[in-house]
Amino acid sequence: MNLLSIGGSDPSSGAGIQSDIKTFDSLNAYGLTIITAITGQNTSSFGIIEPVSKKILKNQIDSIFSDFKIDGIKIGMVYNSEIIKTIYSEIRDTDIPIVLDPVIKSTTGGLLIEKMAVTDFKKFLIPLATVITPNKFEAEFLSKKKIDSKESLQNIARKIQNMGAKNVVITGLEIKKDQISDFILGGKKQYIVTGKKISKINHGSGCNYAASMLFSLANGKPIIEAAKFSKLFTENSIKNAKSVGKGIVITQIKNEDGIHTELTQAINRFIEIKDSYKKIPECQTNFVFSKKNPKSIQDVLGISGRIVKTGNRIVVAGELSYGGSKHVATALISMNKKYPEVRSAINLKYDKEDISKLIKEGLIISSYDRSKEPRKVKNKEGSSIIWGIKTALEKSEKQPDVIYHKGDFGKEPMTIVFAKTPSLVIKKILKLFY
Repeated sequence: MNLLSIGGSDPSSGAGIQSDIKTFDSLNAYGLTIITAITGQNTSSFGIIEPVSKKILKNQIDSIFSDFKIDGIKIGMVYNSEIIKTIYSEIRDTDIPIVLDPVIKSTTGGLLIEKMAVTDFKKFLIPLATVITPNKFEAEFLSKKKIDSKESLQNIARKIQNMGAKNVVITGLEIKKDQISDFILGGKKQYIVTGKKISKINHGSGCNYAASMLFSLANGKPIIEAAKFSKLFTENSIKNAKSVGKGIVITQIKNEDGIHTELTQAINRFIEIKDSYKKIPECQTNFVFSKKNPKSIQDVLGISGRIVKTGNRIVVAGELSYGGSKHVATALISMNKKYPEVRSAINLKYDKEDISKLIKEGLIISSYDRSKEPRKVKNKEGSSIIWGIKTALEKSEKQPDVIYHKGDFGKEPMTIVFAKTPSLVIKKILKLFY
């Protein structure tokens, strides 16, 4: 997945394009950048701004779009009208998620947009936004109204939406004591996502939020799920903030769960495979990765939803969570009991030709017949998969790469690919396409 950050350069790497690169990288997306302005700032003070020329800005945009497939765009600092109009003219026809982060001033006090450019910001950039993510100050600045009640909050969100943004997320609201809430206006629906207040002035949380929001939207997640993901991501970045310089702390992005990181990367890789949608069964797909020696599905990371087919593309519907998968996780646990090194699996649509191709590629295949499933197994919830995998393993002298069944009355045929890691699962799947 390629995600593009259009914004200012922050030499402290606390915000701006440097912060976005860190966020994209932590989510295993490839980050590209287009610089709109150079700033001089650190954790204590803000210096000067040097906007780039229209010529180099346009050249950056042309260079990126002529060489890369871009899956989403985040727009941050734009500074003046010439920059705004150039960006608009170059990307207005793109049909990909755009997150607009209306940065008005930096945490260290610098004004990041010329006053004369605000009108053009509203006219040209807000209508491009899949979602705009102002904090309380920025929402009040854009609407020229104060947020002092629930009604005023709703009115301001609608006013910003009426400027052209499809969705509006107003962050950093202190609606209840010791809590911080985000108000989401998704189309005509309203939501509030709340978390515990973290009393820590920081540099970078706004960029973390918008960049992680873009990642979620580019993965096909609806606005409410994207907002929940971004809030959690940002809370963690604030909790891990470090005092790097002499002034305020800079948010830090940590990937302490390697299981989550590797599975996320593999899911993104699966989505990028050309024609992968053809391998999605009617019951949809889940992709799992377990801890060592999993005892229950709570030890298995999976999607609390599915990888679903929509036309000729696929999207992830749901978040990664332990216990998020039931059926594929159960199959994996059954395999892991005999082969502890096997910790990842994905279910795919059964296809006779695919099985033949995998056999020719040297993979070890086993199967079971669901029509021979004992009645006592059928009548016991969750027993069918355990029985099926156990039966297939008993038939195979070696650890199978793939186990399949041809279905039964009311039961869809299914193929499950197993491997030690998600990346090795992908390696086996690719044999179906090349």
